[in-house]
Amino acid sequence: MAGRIFNISIAGCSKVAHLHAKAIDAIPNARLTGVWNRTASKAVEFATLYKTSSYPDVTSMVKASGSDLVIVCTAHPYHKTPALEAALAGANVLVEKPLSSSLQDCDEIIEACKRMNVSLGVISQRRWYEPVKRVKQAIDAGKIGKPLLGVVTMLGWRDKAYYDSDEWRGSWETEGGGVLVNQAPHQLDLLLWYMGDVDEVYGIWKNLNHPYIEVEDTAVAIVKFRNGAIGNILVSNSQKPGLYGKVQIHGKNGSSIGVQTDGGAMFIAGRSGVTEPPVNDLWTIPGEEHLLNEWIGQDTSTFNNCDPTIRYIQYQIEDYLNAIENKMKPSVTGEDGRRTVELFTAIYRSARDDKPVKFPLKPETGTDKNKK
Repeated sequence: MAGRIFNISIAGCSKVAHLHAKAIDAIPNARLTGVWNRTASKAVEFATLYKTSSYPDVTSMVKASGSDLVIVCTAHPYHKTPALEAALAGANVLVEKPLSSSLQDCDEIIEACKRMNVSLGVISQRRWYEPVKRVKQAIDAGKIGKPLLGVVTMLGWRDKAYYDSDEWRGSWETEGGGVLVNQAPHQLDLLLWYMGDVDEVYGIWKNLNHPYIEVEDTAVAIVKFRNGAIGNILVSNSQKPGLYGKVQIHGKNGSSIGVQTDGGAMFIAGRSGVTEPPVNDLWTIPGEEHLLNEWIGQDTSTFNNCDPTIRYIQYQIEDYLNAIENKMKPSVTGEDGRRTVELFTAIYRSARDDKPVKFPLKPETGTDKNKK
């Protein structure tokens, strides 16, 4: 990437947009050249804070600022429109997770980027956590044999103040779902990254202790993967104050490896920091068991010497810019983002129809509202 300066603009001045602006500032060959927001005054305020320009719409922002990349940081119910406008204006697009809550929206974004020959990626910065990469490297090296069982456990908490903080939260019509759509995509992405494509899902969801919202606060699913492996998903926003998010993989040779991506009170952009470092919490590969404490020490030191809410977003943006420069696919593609949406959509459809759902999934006719 040496020698080239990338112009990056941000669509949506949300809480997470501040993390992206700071990450861009830390990248030597990138600069923030513009921002847009649905509420113009908020864009002006954001632009002033980060010493850039605000624009009345995404198209003019891309054209006037010469944007190589637009990072979509709107609330996820509003990802589609700025992503499409950015692509049609000729910019590459990087979308905060999830790509959408709707498969139909995902497909429209992917199709537009292909038609305009621009790159599309989805933020999943936990892939760059050191203990997360360690799990992937062990799987790829064959250290556990074939991965046969993948388990996601995410026990978190969201209070009424959280759901009251934005008008779109907690509604099927506007948020498109609950814990599966908003909190779980990082862990679901890692499960798919480690285990591969899904063949069938049986799932259920419940609202256990949030009577003031329509959507689920808890979901459970059994997953059959195409390679014959199986998996289990348990995600919940019903445990005070929020405990942990874990992804654990068990292999054919009996070895087990895992990562706790989130611990303590669960991270909320703009409201809380990362309270505990991501660490490998399970490692039984013969001859490597003794490394667990060493890695925990290393990863804790890394965590304590940076702002992790910014560093790993920075790493993903750098990966994306490198992909643009070298005409490669980014590490997390639009199709990867769609796979996560496909997985949680399958859980909703399974719960609705009370039967397993076979993959691949297509958008349902109309608005793809299939959760209730």
